[in-house]
Amino acid sequence: MKSQNTGQKIMYLNPVGFDAYDAFFAEMIRKNKLPSSEVQVTSLAQSVGQMDNLEYRTYNALVASDLIKATRQASIDGFDALIIGCFYDPFLLDAREISGDMIVVGPCHCSIEIALKLSNSFSVIIGQKKWQHEMQSTIIEYGFGEHLASFRDVGMTVPEFQEDHKLTEEKLMEAVRLAIDEDGAESIILGCTLEFGFFEKIQNTFNIPVIDPSIAALKQAEQAAILKNKFGWKPSRQWSTQAPPESDIKRYNLFDEEYQFGNRITVK
Repeated sequence: MKSQNTGQKIMYLNPVGFDAYDAFFAEMIRKNKLPSSEVQVTSLAQSVGQMDNLEYRTYNALVASDLIKATRQASIDGFDALIIGCFYDPFLLDAREISGDMIVVGPCHCSIEIALKLSNSFSVIIGQKKWQHEMQSTIIEYGFGEHLASFRDVGMTVPEFQEDHKLTEEKLMEAVRLAIDEDGAESIILGCTLEFGFFEKIQNTFNIPVIDPSIAALKQAEQAAILKNKFGWKPSRQWSTQAPPESDIKRYNLFDEEYQFGNRITVK
């Protein structure tokens, strides 16, 4: 366990090889992190492709190998926690398997945990109808399916959320209204990390909890890191959470080279 006077070191991994959003997330983190946290915002190597989103399973599959390598590298580099910065929580369980003592969290899982501390049901506001199937499957796998009131889509792609803030706000407001009035949602989760910057006005308008997934993941990662460092609550390596043997990793020449992130911004 670390000294209680030592802060927590966290990585926010943007799981694409496109670094234009890194500064955006760094500013979000700067405004919301604990003073004791050092957070490094990274993106994957550009060799994974220049996709600026993971809206399609095809894109998810293409980044899988690099995401696992990046997780392993972050663990070796001494990070206490890593955030996979996409609401799909891509390869969350796979990344946790190789993370060593480092805790790995995803925005979807973190957001639901917070929402269910504040309500009994939640709706997820997504960009495209396309997203629903994969996200719903994930929520059911996590064991939260009975609390899911609905999905509501606003007909926007990931990049479009930050292009016209007025239009985005209008569409989110209408989707939230429908989720509450027609679907019985007691809380709202914004179902994309690029929906950042809208939760507060929506929350004040409807007077129910509106969870921003980027902030939720950051705060859950900080809390998990604090608990790990203070109480030794780190990932289990028993049974289903057992990691690949280091002897196999060496024998198969896995992770032989240090992973080179595409970009890195440090927020202290």
